[in-house]
Amino acid sequence: MLREVYGNECLSRTQVFEWFKRFKEERETTEDDPRLGRPSTSKTDENIEKIELLTPDQKESRMNICADILNNIDDDYL
Repeated sequence: MLREVYGNECLSRTQVFEWFKRFKEERETTEDDPRLGRPSTSKTDENIEKIELLTPDQKESRMNICADILNNIDDDYL
């Protein structure tokens, strides 16, 4: 029913159950819990230099791979 109302903006089934559990436990904030470890992405001078050394074909290949991954993620939520 949520998908019919919200379409692609809908939370996944797992997320819905997680939020239901949180509110059932009388949690009042909608902020995510803090996470341990390093961030999933990192923009550093070293990473920028690595990208600058790639050939145009290598850059295009990486962009295509990322686009494929994002499309697969979108397909999983449909």
